[in-house]
Amino acid sequence: MENLHYFTCWTCKVKFTDLAIFKHHYRTEWHKYNISKIANGLPSITLEDFEIKEAMYRENNTNQIKKKQICDVCQKKFNNQKQYENHLASKTHKKKSEQKENTTVAYSKKLSSIQTSSNKNTDDIETDSDVESFNSNWYEDLMNQITYNDCLFCDYHNKSIECVMIHMEKKHSFFIPDLEYCENLGGLLKYLEYKICVEFKCLWCNDSGRKMRSAQAVRMHMIDKGHCKMLFEEETMCEYTTFYNYLSSYPDPEITDSDEEVSDVEVLDDEGYLMKLPSGKSIVHRDLALYYKQNLPVGITAMTKDSDYCRRKRIHKQISFGSEEKKLEVARITARDIQSFQRVQAKYLMQLQVKQNKLQKYFRQQTNF
Repeated sequence: MENLHYFTCWTCKVKFTDLAIFKHHYRTEWHKYNISKIANGLPSITLEDFEIKEAMYRENNTNQIKKKQICDVCQKKFNNQKQYENHLASKTHKKKSEQKENTTVAYSKKLSSIQTSSNKNTDDIETDSDVESFNSNWYEDLMNQITYNDCLFCDYHNKSIECVMIHMEKKHSFFIPDLEYCENLGGLLKYLEYKICVEFKCLWCNDSGRKMRSAQAVRMHMIDKGHCKMLFEEETMCEYTTFYNYLSSYPDPEITDSDEEVSDVEVLDDEGYLMKLPSGKSIVHRDLALYYKQNLPVGITAMTKDSDYCRRKRIHKQISFGSEEKKLEVARITARDIQSFQRVQAKYLMQLQVKQNKLQKYFRQQTNF
């Protein structure tokens, strides 16, 4: 008989003849469990005991998961049935459920009114056969595999487009600009999903951002950067013109008689730098704005030295200084104060110089005291 070479696992106390199976054993949960037991000073167990423990653990987990109740309105989890029933009977849950129902009803009414108006507009408008066939082919090719029942930013799915729009508004703060003028909401959502899933473009960055290789990368980028919104400005508005109809926003033209005479418009005189309006106000050319912005005193004549104002100012100054006797007294007091300050300063400097002489031993040897 041939001598077989065995590969032994000393942790689980098992022998193997195949090297591949032996390597796979080291990656199994049984081997990892035995390593943790030996590290804690406990003996290893057999494969049968490990399978029994694993089955018991799975049953306990499934029972706990079944026991947990989830409230979809309040987004809360409950471990017991009693807690869940008490929560359903609470005032906060009832208020939130009523608010949710009101929002869904209002949103559905808004969307239904938009869809009815769009249907009326599409019935009234006549298009050429060539243009209509071109648009239909382009639209069918573009939206072949895409539906509007999915959220643009996550895996949420619902048959009702109202629920999808409410979800995107609450979870991702996404809204459709000028929703009241959108005549094809489903087509717009399909086109936005096409940009994300096929063209891999961010709805806000559009062509200006970096290129991405998957739809998941685009969604992560929009959620992380806060780009869960449509770029509805300037050139990008032309992208979405097929889904909007702004005819209702234009004012109705007034019915006028063609034979009615048009009143003459008063023409203002715009010659020179000053123009008077019919209201009486005057407009000045911008070249003279520098002079009109100056805050010059108006109505005050230039003052001379012999005027009354200068004379009164000189008299008040003399009165404030006082008489000659008072001036002499003030001068004596100031001179006395200056002399006393100079004496104090000289005394302080003398003391400072004496202290400095004591520090200079190297300069004079006999001053060692």
